[in-house]
Amino acid sequence: MRTLFSTEDEKPKNSFRRWRETVFERIVPVELTPTSERLFQGVLEAAEVGPLLITRITQSAINTEATPTTIRRHGKQDTLNVAIALRGQVFSAQDDRTSIQRPGDIVVLDRRPTTMVSEADTQTLFIELPRESLERALGSTRRYTALTIGADQPGTSLVTSFFDELVRTYGRLTPEMNARMASIGIDLIVASIAERLAQEPPENLQATLIVQRASAYIEANLGDPSFNPTRLAAAIGVSLRYLQALFHEHDRNISDWIWRRRLEVAAQRLSDPGFAHVNLGTLAYGCGFSNQSHFSRRFRDRYGLSPSAYRWRALIPSK
Repeated sequence: MRTLFSTEDEKPKNSFRRWRETVFERIVPVELTPTSERLFQGVLEAAEVGPLLITRITQSAINTEATPTTIRRHGKQDTLNVAIALRGQVFSAQDDRTSIQRPGDIVVLDRRPTTMVSEADTQTLFIELPRESLERALGSTRRYTALTIGADQPGTSLVTSFFDELVRTYGRLTPEMNARMASIGIDLIVASIAERLAQEPPENLQATLIVQRASAYIEANLGDPSFNPTRLAAAIGVSLRYLQALFHEHDRNISDWIWRRRLEVAAQRLSDPGFAHVNLGTLAYGCGFSNQSHFSRRFRDRYGLSPSAYRWRALIPSK
């Protein structure tokens, strides 16, 4: 991993101020407060592996707080963080749940108000990954944010070992291999969280199965421009009102979810060289949009770029 910042390179009186500025500007805006009168020490290291931004933070005792104001400033709502404790003890609070992380433990933290308290000389590996990679498999993150995923779980041990090796070797891998390794890492994280959720008190099994069936049906019919929530409810065999209520329990709106998945599939295809020959109109229709202008408008609202600009940026190598 490459070192982004170390307090060893700073004068003692400037070390914490420079640390706070670096985290705020290069990682994510948060409020930082030292909780010890001792000289603050910290090392910030980073690696980009496929779609993953991996950051290793070694620091003295500190309180970290993500507030509504700082969350609005970072604009990373499409991602979330998985934190692996490597050394020391860290307390995390989010969504009315508190986690105590010891070495080897994992916790998921979303882009909502959060408090983290790190004891002296802690080291944590933060993995920033696309939100949809977890929510598509596990549902709303509110089910598992700040839930301690213990090092005693077999799946957790696999995650820790995998990423420990990955940050040592990613620099020797091709971009294609890094992307594959990132995908494997995400799958391991999903499996580990699912293993932990299985230990929680069971939810309404019937309702959970209905949501899973509906989600699978959505994925299978995204390319049909006439597909809508009414057709979905009829296909699943429940009333639209009941299905909407179940989705709301998972922090989802059916119609919004369908459009979101269509846009995500479109973005994946625009980034895929295998679809480079497909014109935008055909690609839009294949993702469930009835016309190209509607597709372009929704895509720009979601990603801040026109579909053609997004494709160009994804497929044309930067010099």
